[in-house]
Amino acid sequence: MTPTETINETKREIEIQVPSEEVSRETDVLIQKYQKLARIPGFRKGHVPASIIRQRFSQDIQNDVIDSLVPKYFRKETERLGLMPVSQPRVTDLHAHEGEGLRFKASFEVMPAIQVEGYKELRAEHPEITVTDQEVEDSLKALQEQKAAFAPIEDRAIAEGDYAQVSLDGTPKEDEAGTKPVHMDDVLVEIGGKNTMPEFTQNLAGATAGEERTFDVNYPEDFSDERLRGKTFSYKVKVNGVKQKSLPELNDDFAKELGEFTTLGEVRNRIREGMEQERRQTAEREAKDKLLAELIRRNEFEVPEALVDHQIDIRLERGLRALAAQGMSSEHMKKMDLPRLRAGQHDQAVQEVKASLLLEKIADEEKIEVGDDEIKGDPCSIDT
Repeated sequence: MTPTETINETKREIEIQVPSEEVSRETDVLIQKYQKLARIPGFRKGHVPASIIRQRFSQDIQNDVIDSLVPKYFRKETERLGLMPVSQPRVTDLHAHEGEGLRFKASFEVMPAIQVEGYKELRAEHPEITVTDQEVEDSLKALQEQKAAFAPIEDRAIAEGDYAQVSLDGTPKEDEAGTKPVHMDDVLVEIGGKNTMPEFTQNLAGATAGEERTFDVNYPEDFSDERLRGKTFSYKVKVNGVKQKSLPELNDDFAKELGEFTTLGEVRNRIREGMEQERRQTAEREAKDKLLAELIRRNEFEVPEALVDHQIDIRLERGLRALAAQGMSSEHMKKMDLPRLRAGQHDQAVQEVKASLLLEKIADEEKIEVGDDEIKGDPCSIDT
């Protein structure tokens, strides 16, 4: 009987003994392989005596015997005991001596015993999805802004409402570590715009094309760009031109220019449908998250760290792919603090593994068959 120690809900340790006859048999097989490959002066290849092979390669042969028999007997014993390892075994207390059997201990993780309770009483919230006329109009105006035209203004200084086309260089007033200078070409700055820093409006108003202005800008602590937040930059700005923005009229001609529309009413309908669909998907996602959180709360259990580590790998790979799609270089990614990133993903990965195991258990108890296309999808999704 193989001694088995339950360390906790997901960890086991077993002691395994391999009979000396099996060790001898595996040793003989390996010696024959070495005889075919070994090149030893004074002997033809394939004709080296077994005693010479055993003497010359004793340590290599013993290592090969261990590499062959440890995983074989670990798998054999876990199957006999009805255990399902979800991690590679950590082998300790290994005893391997010539003429004797092989003995070792293996520590590993297993799936926890899961009893799902209270899931049939769970109900998802289905809030009413509404989109106001004002929200539709705001989105329509955003489309209008995207189609804005900028016409150059000649022989006039910059005035309120104009757009200054500038090139700028900004340097931090204080030499802070990690704060880099700013350089931008052909930037449009709306004079008096709600998103324009007041210093730009004050110092560029009245300037003409070709003129340079120098001034400081104090960025607030809550500024959107983290690089500039709470800092003071000294700018040298050259005005390359002055432009005036004009918006297209919102009518059927505007709709036709967008393509696939003939009337402005069709555009409004498409905007409303898109916003409703987006809000419906958001509501469904939030409802699923709440259901899963409640399901986990009602059925607490330990999860194997091997599964958590695998889920962290998935989350990090997904995140790094997204960063690469946004243009981050591989050199920059290599500088990232991966241990810190992994630690930050741990708690969410635990929840995702729990959700996946619980849903799998529910599917098993309810005799729900999952198709291949669903398996490839989100492992932590649940119908609402």
